Amino acid sequence: MSRSLLVTGAAGFIGANFVYHWSETYPEDTIVAFDALTYAGNRASLATLEAGKRAHFVQANICDAKAVAQAIEHFEVDTIVHFAAESHVDRSITGPDAFIETNIVGTHTLLAAARNAWLTGSGQPHRFHHVSTDEVFGSLSKEAPAFTEDLRYEPNSPYSASKAASDHLVRAYHHTYGLNVTTSNCSNNYGPFHFPEKLIPLCLTNILDGQPLPVYGDGSNIRDWLYVRDHARGIERVLVDGSVGETYNIGGNNEWANIDIVKLLCKMVNERFGTEPELAVRFPLSPAATGDAESLITYVEDRAGHDWRYAIDASKVERELGFAPAETFETGIAKTLNWYLANEDWWRPLLKRG
Repeated sequence: MSRSLLVTGAAGFIGANFVYHWSETYPEDTIVAFDALTYAGNRASLATLEAGKRAHFVQANICDAKAVAQAIEHFEVDTIVHFAAESHVDRSITGPDAFIETNIVGTHTLLAAARNAWLTGSGQPHRFHHVSTDEVFGSLSKEAPAFTEDLRYEPNSPYSASKAASDHLVRAYHHTYGLNVTTSNCSNNYGPFHFPEKLIPLCLTNILDGQPLPVYGDGSNIRDWLYVRDHARGIERVLVDGSVGETYNIGGNNEWANIDIVKLLCKMVNERFGTEPELAVRFPLSPAATGDAESLITYVEDRAGHDWRYAIDASKVERELGFAPAETFETGIAKTLNWYLANEDWWRPLLKRG
């Protein structure tokens, strides 16, 4: 039986990768790519899908109740996969209002539209899947066990607080109204189509352009890293076999200190320049041409309220749904570097170089 999916934030990083994965795995399904095209949404990320008529694009904001309801009705949507969110912690510190509006009000708008369409309307089988973050659980010490699904929420930034609120709304719509929901909390993603304000794409593009590599504090903060296509596969498992009302952690079992990530990227780009002389012609400002990308590392004042460590315990999704990442960090980061080297026409217009 085919599905009709409304994917919010489909022109964003994780949303776009999910849409590609789903269209390749379930070509008979209808995909509605719903995105407001804010600064981090890029319709060019969906160009191949649109050209092949594998997705219907709707430019609208998730806070627009009328647009959401019209899309659900017009495309006979039975599944919502909700990625759309303001997600950059630094931006939440300087401008939290947008995070409250999109992440809380927007999620509630979607839930209300889904309830109206599926519970008081058609009464059809349905699923509302909410994509959240490990940051809702707060910060871990070096010795602490990884986050589990039943851990108490302790968000520390306006971003993580807004995501925690949205998680609670999704849970409430299930327990109060009977909406069929699932939630996943993921670790840091990396891979193709990643907007170059986040650590890995920022470092890659800055190395290529000879720009500083800003590292907060001493760079000892630790994150768990998950290749974005593995995340898409994890969400697929939750949608297909996950239990309604349940939450699943999706992680990479792959903890790295930020400074070690930055140094690894420098090493990898140095090596590529060493074996591909044409890269020095394409990127003449990069010190990687002389094997010295690490000279760009610049330590900056630590971010306010910077959580020290995140780590995901993904044993539940592995045990109950048979999911485990297919990519090692070595294979995933190599694919990511290859993609950025091959797709300068995608990321170059997104940079703001003086």
